[in-house]
Amino acid sequence: MKTLLKAVALLMMAGSAAAAPAAQTGAPTVTITDAWFRALPGQLPAGGYFTARNTGTRDLAITGAKSNGCGLLMLHESQNMGGMSSMNMARSVPLPAGGSVAFAPGGYHLMCEQPKLKIGTPVSVVLSLSDGTSVAVRFAVRNAKGK
Repeated sequence: MKTLLKAVALLMMAGSAAAAPAAQTGAPTVTITDAWFRALPGQLPAGGYFTARNTGTRDLAITGAKSNGCGLLMLHESQNMGGMSSMNMARSVPLPAGGSVAFAPGGYHLMCEQPKLKIGTPVSVVLSLSDGTSVAVRFAVRNAKGK
C-alpha cells in the first residue's frame, strides 16, 4: 500500500511540474540605455528619461514603473497643441518589435512624485512590460541642468 501511495504522489508531482509555466530563457528582448532622473530642488517632481529598444519579434508596451526612489512613479507624456503645453498620464507606451522609444524632455517620461533622490547616487527602477515581464534598470540622478 505504501508503494502505491508513493507512486501516486510521484505521478501527481510530475503532472504538476508539467503544468507549470516554463521560466523565460534566452537573452532579454528589451534593453534600456541612457537612463537618468532630473532631480529638482525640494519635493518638486523629478522626470525620468531613457531609451528602450525591443530586439524581439513581438510588439510590446511599457505599462508601468516602480522605484523606491519615488513615492509614486508614473508614465507621462508631454504634448504641445496649438501653443498650449499639457502633461498627461499614459496607460502604456508602445514598443514595436525591432523598434525603440525615447523617453525625453517634451515627450514621454517617467514622473517621480515625492522623490527620494540624491544627485550622484543611482536609483533602481523596474519597468513593467505588456507580456508580464519586467526590466530592472539603474538610473543616474542628475541636477536640474542634466549634469
